[in-house]
Amino acid sequence: MVVQALFFYLFAGICVASAFMVIAARNPVHSVLYLILAFVNAAGLFVMMGAEFLAMILVVVYVGAVAVLFLFVVMMLDVDFASLRQGVLQYLPIGALIGGIFLAELLLVVGAWTIGPGVPKAVAAPIPAGTSNTEAIGLVLYTRYAYFFEAAGFILLVAMVGAIVLTLQHRARVRRQDIARQVARTPAQAVELRRVRPGQGLGGSA
Repeated sequence: MVVQALFFYLFAGICVASAFMVIAARNPVHSVLYLILAFVNAAGLFVMMGAEFLAMILVVVYVGAVAVLFLFVVMMLDVDFASLRQGVLQYLPIGALIGGIFLAELLLVVGAWTIGPGVPKAVAAPIPAGTSNTEAIGLVLYTRYAYFFEAAGFILLVAMVGAIVLTLQHRARVRRQDIARQVARTPAQAVELRRVRPGQGLGGSA
């Protein structure tokens, strides 16, 4: 029991410290590395809870795909973060106000948090003993919480589209395809006939 508590506080402490360093690190590459460390420690907490499938999914999907993808995107874009931080101070009062509102809401929620006596009885029938961890997650996720699962997918889709729109930059001197203009083009606009005399090029006389 003492060993389990020791590992719990170890994983939880490193996870919280890594999550704080994700937003506190000045270098975005270091932020991604701290994010990977936070994911690994969260996977350790899942293993201690007996949810091995969630732990492996967290390591394989988030650490092996998402976090590494973030790392490569940050390294390949080569964004000048010094220029992006130039106008940060002018938004500091608004950010402090919004942060104060969120902090007050959290304090109100935590201060008034109570567990009703009927909550343990409201839980549905327990999962059979012979069911594996993966099957139990599937039964709960795709039956009782199916609508919440679909709503989370739509929220992630909107966030992905928003991130693409915010980071999309139209560069000048780059040739782009205009499908509407191509469809509306007439043969007279597409072909230009020039009569070239013998010994004369298109640019002038030889």
